Amino acid sequence: MKPLHRAVDDYLALRRALGFKLPYHGPYLHRFVSFLKKNGSSHITSKLALEYATQRDDVHPNSWAVRLIVVRGFARYRIGADPRTEVPPIGLLSFRAQRAKPYLYSEDEICRLLNAALKRRAFDALKSHACSCLFGLLAVSGLRVGEAAKLRPQDVDLSQGILTIRGAKFGKTRLVPLHQSTCAVLGEYAKRRDAMFGPRSVPYFFITGNGARLWTPDLRKIFYQLSRQIGIRKPGARHGPRLHDFRHRFAIETLLCWYRTGEEIDRRMPVLSTYLGHGSPAHTYWYLGNTPELIAAASKLMEARWKGVA
Repeated sequence: MKPLHRAVDDYLALRRALGFKLPYHGPYLHRFVSFLKKNGSSHITSKLALEYATQRDDVHPNSWAVRLIVVRGFARYRIGADPRTEVPPIGLLSFRAQRAKPYLYSEDEICRLLNAALKRRAFDALKSHACSCLFGLLAVSGLRVGEAAKLRPQDVDLSQGILTIRGAKFGKTRLVPLHQSTCAVLGEYAKRRDAMFGPRSVPYFFITGNGARLWTPDLRKIFYQLSRQIGIRKPGARHGPRLHDFRHRFAIETLLCWYRTGEEIDRRMPVLSTYLGHGSPAHTYWYLGNTPELIAAASKLMEARWKGVA
């Protein structure tokens, strides 16, 4: 029988081969195995799993539940090799995921944000244009910020108006069409970038003046600074508009357009889900809840249909 630490590595390799990212599972599980060893146990028990998950009082209870969920998944895998393994029962710790409240940007706010990025004195000229173009691309495409930051020059076909998103969530690759106006703006940025770096190839589409890529954490930090500068995020506030909210806005605006043009929403939702890179339309519906404009549009459509029946 393999030692627990090796079993953890095998379990993670198997899950990742199936397309799961598992960014924090490794540290959690290796710490759990060390916790078992410290407590003199060579196999998983529900009691020790619960003690491990709740051992820090300064951690939010939701984090306790997440740790126990991670351990439960490994225990279900381990029990096949070690019958002594106990799988912690579901519901042992309550867990309720709390999503951030989405922010619906206005056209004016987006324009002010992009202009602020262009005029940012702390940036070199290319970085200013790269940030402005990348934020604008998020607003009109619904991409995840990490997907936009990882774009390589060969992934951006401006002549055809197609982006190739590689290795996205669930390990999928998808094609994202762009409007010609978006292609024109990206083309101007690409000319500026290529004029600076000459014929030598660059590793990423969006880069700074020294050739470095734009990292997702840095982009979020830049966005927070700019959003405070233009007044849509309060100084010192821990919560407020996020880059991810551009995806929410894109989904809402797309659905509003469909409502106004009389499209059959149920038939069109799989299209939007595929465009956004979701695993199923069920994941897309969350983006569309609690939006007054959307509820009003749906109500008008329902009223029109009832009048037609009457």
